[in-house]
Amino acid sequence: MEFWSDILTRKSWEVLLDLQKKGFGFIVIGGWAAYLWTGKHKSKDLDIVLSDFSDLQFLKKNYDLRKNDRLKKYEIKVEETDVDVYVPYYSALAIPAEDMKAYAAKVQGITVAVPEALLVLKQGAELARKDSVKGQKDRIDIMAILCFLELDFGKYKEILRKYKREEFSGRLSEIVRGFTEAKYLDLNPRELKLKKKALLENMRKKPQKR
Repeated sequence: MEFWSDILTRKSWEVLLDLQKKGFGFIVIGGWAAYLWTGKHKSKDLDIVLSDFSDLQFLKKNYDLRKNDRLKKYEIKVEETDVDVYVPYYSALAIPAEDMKAYAAKVQGITVAVPEALLVLKQGAELARKDSVKGQKDRIDIMAILCFLELDFGKYKEILRKYKREEFSGRLSEIVRGFTEAKYLDLNPRELKLKKKALLENMRKKPQKR
């Protein structure tokens, strides 16, 4: 069961593929990154982190790029698709944009945030808008990442410590415990209950020393 309508997500996907063909460097975060890793829930919006601030000039020349000082990002609108652009040394993400190169990998030929970093970024977004529809979608994406990927919780907690986001760990447990929308994960209630139990046990484990 998809969260957004197929019309919106199809156009958003086309925008992502078109940007991919332009040849400038960016890392996909947000809902599309979650989809590329998990195959669950496409996105109607597109969130990208520029690998280099100089790539902003390309966007200025080719799109109606607007600066959003309040939310510390740039924005493009391509028909119905909103593209949020995060840049080094300006944008306020849970992981600084300038550090994202260290947390990137290729999926289906597209550069995306690795799951542990994506989870942290998704939590940052969820905290900022948890009472909205987009906050609900954030929680669905978070649960999809947790349920369908083999996460390294040690690595996740290292990222939290590095960027002083330790409170995210407690919030993550709250999200898992409170999540009831099994239909969005293609699970029945019993399967979701078992998944949640296993997740909470794994999250409580202390990471092994390396």
